[in-house]
Amino acid sequence: MQSEVSLPRTTASQAATDALRQMIVDGRLAPGERVNEVRLAEALGVSRTPLREALNRLAAEGALTARPAIGYSVRPLTIAEFEQLYDLRPVLDPEALRRAGLPSPRRLAELEALNHRFAMASDGEAAMDDEWHLALVAGCPNLILIEMIQGLMLRTRRYELALLREARNVARATQDHDRILAALRAGDLEAACRALKRNMESGREPMLSWLAARASGGAA
Repeated sequence: MQSEVSLPRTTASQAATDALRQMIVDGRLAPGERVNEVRLAEALGVSRTPLREALNRLAAEGALTARPAIGYSVRPLTIAEFEQLYDLRPVLDPEALRRAGLPSPRRLAELEALNHRFAMASDGEAAMDDEWHLALVAGCPNLILIEMIQGLMLRTRRYELALLREARNVARATQDHDRILAALRAGDLEAACRALKRNMESGREPMLSWLAARASGGAA
């Protein structure tokens, strides 16, 4: 059901993207549902141009399927896709951190400040978590590796949005970040990489439980 929502103050296309992603996660745009662009533009209060930009972004993320002459439809959140996507970040992120090396005191302070903002945020937690992880590995000289991580962030954003809307999962992620930073402050890069790997794996079971409940009709 494509119902009216209130968009935050940001660019129209980004606001529409965020709103649509949330509608997919909470079921207002149902799996397999064909997107009615006219009604959706009215519901979101945007013109067709920013809406089309948002739809293209979500199609690139894998949240929507685009078919010529048919339009866009919602791709379901599935256990199979989730497991395949989440197998990759625990491998890629620690390697990027290892290649980045120990951060400077200034970079550590920036990471601590970002983590504090993440802990205190009332919305947008998934994007802020991604921001923190990209800042963590910003010194990695392998730009293709960073691009791969960024691509996976986009593909997993709708799953992370579901996971991080619960306060206990935000608190867990924040604590994981603190452990990574503590290891980096101690000059132990390998311990930081191990802590990062655990952080990337820690959302697996909560997300699988949520997906199973959703599939059985027990999650909104």
